[in-house]
Amino acid sequence: MGTGRDGLLPAGRGRAAGVAALVLASALLLAGCTGDEGDGPAAGPATPTGAASDGSTAGTGSGTGSGTSSKDPAAPATTPGSGATQGGSDGGSDGGSGGDTDDDAPGAEAPSPDTPSDAPASEVPFPGDTKADTHDASADAALTVTDVRVGAHDGYDRVVFELDGAGTPGWHVAYTDDPREEGSGDAVHLDGDAALEVFLTGTGYPQDTRVPEYSGPNPVRTAATDEIEEVVYGGVFEGRTSAFLGVDEKAPFRVYALEDPARVVVDVRAG
Repeated sequence: MGTGRDGLLPAGRGRAAGVAALVLASALLLAGCTGDEGDGPAAGPATPTGAASDGSTAGTGSGTGSGTSSKDPAAPATTPGSGATQGGSDGGSDGGSGGDTDDDAPGAEAPSPDTPSDAPASEVPFPGDTKADTHDASADAALTVTDVRVGAHDGYDRVVFELDGAGTPGWHVAYTDDPREEGSGDAVHLDGDAALEVFLTGTGYPQDTRVPEYSGPNPVRTAATDEIEEVVYGGVFEGRTSAFLGVDEKAPFRVYALEDPARVVVDVRAG
């Protein structure tokens, strides 16, 4: 490329060279701004869709349930004791009026307490004592005893009083040294060395409750039981129904209610 005598490029060519230099400088500047950052923080993984902040899994997929999976275990079932009212079966089908109640086996509604760590697994303490047990009937109770069943089970004997009518029954169950009939006051003679009297409250006369009263065998006996010798049914008098259990000794007992149908269960430790 030729130059003028003064050593400079011609005017047109000088302007073109200046533009080219400006373009080259701009390109170098842009290259320096878009290079790899190197020491910048690496991008973390994206949070998965549906993940809850507390660690539970949201129900975004198909299936049933509340939509989240909780880590908390379900609450344990309540263990019935004195005064407890439980729904469901008393262990099986009806054993018949006055008959053995092997089918009235203990179920989930009346579990035994946990075995103490210092006792063998086969030696579970009976969850009862010899103290009087009382529970109030509901205010609207108007019930009649329709069946009395006695049966033997592993570690205890059971008496079931089935009722029909309105409301829920109450009871007063206690050992007595002088069992007597309601109303007449006559002595009740029982087989066995101890008497456990049962008063079911919230009951009424059949003409008032419109429910036929139990009229089966009386006393109720079975050769299968170890502790209970017999049950004498006393009937209803002034709002409560009486029954008397002749037992071999003052053994621990427990009382509780079941529903559908209404029942009052008395278990007496045996063996």
